[in-house]
Amino acid sequence: MPIIDSQVHAYEANTPQRPWHSVPNWPPHVTGDEMVAAMNKVGVDGAIFISAFSLYQYDASYAVDVQRAHPNRLAIVKPVDPDDPAVADVIAAWKRTPGTVGIRIMLRKDAGRGATDPGIDRIARAAVRHDFPVNLSCAGNLDAVAALLDRHPDTRFIIDHLGLMQPRTPPAPPQPWAGLPGLLDLARRPNAVVKVSGACTLAQTPYPFPDIWDPLARVFDAWGLERCLWGTDWTRAFAVVNYEQAVESFRLTDRLSAGERAMLMGGACARAYGWTPKKA
Repeated sequence: MPIIDSQVHAYEANTPQRPWHSVPNWPPHVTGDEMVAAMNKVGVDGAIFISAFSLYQYDASYAVDVQRAHPNRLAIVKPVDPDDPAVADVIAAWKRTPGTVGIRIMLRKDAGRGATDPGIDRIARAAVRHDFPVNLSCAGNLDAVAALLDRHPDTRFIIDHLGLMQPRTPPAPPQPWAGLPGLLDLARRPNAVVKVSGACTLAQTPYPFPDIWDPLARVFDAWGLERCLWGTDWTRAFAVVNYEQAVESFRLTDRLSAGERAMLMGGACARAYGWTPKKA
């Protein structure tokens, strides 16, 4: 089974030709070529490239360019705008774009949206028509996620980053897993899977981050490994953990059997997105 990172971000430097919407504490650039080089260095076969909302908002043109350059290694997901009355047409056009495997909604509390938002309804219905999973950036807003999953039982949802607030800089918060009960409750909804992405940022102990495994075991027990997608959330996580550590802490741990590791680090992602990379 190939190793698939369920969430990475790549981007160009901030220039007038392709300006950033905001300037997070990320490296000055991690281009598509640089992202693939980082994957090659640690033996990651493919990745789901999420167009970075904080930098490019709803413009996924850079992701399209990168996927065209690396079609065997990267599949792409774009955020879509619930306030766009033509969002269903945007999703239809995205489906026709080579290398696309999903769409994304920003549903964190600061987005000010709930499960009954009419734009969210349009997106959920269009996702079913075009057989796209809907990625949910929903940290700290799992109550709204529960209502959304129940409202749209035919839509496939992918919950980003365990649905938990994750730090962009160290240290981890005093109770990094405080929101875990809400995520465990969502597991009984069959129309969702969860990304175990950015988990290393929640560690309060250094690499190889041994304290993440007891709470993750609860996630695996509730969701089943076939519904858990490992990912690094590189480059958002770069100030907390480097790419090699984010990979090796999962690949080398004795808390997973070989079969469990294959499912968590590739099999579940391939199933959720309907995509498998072609090894170089």
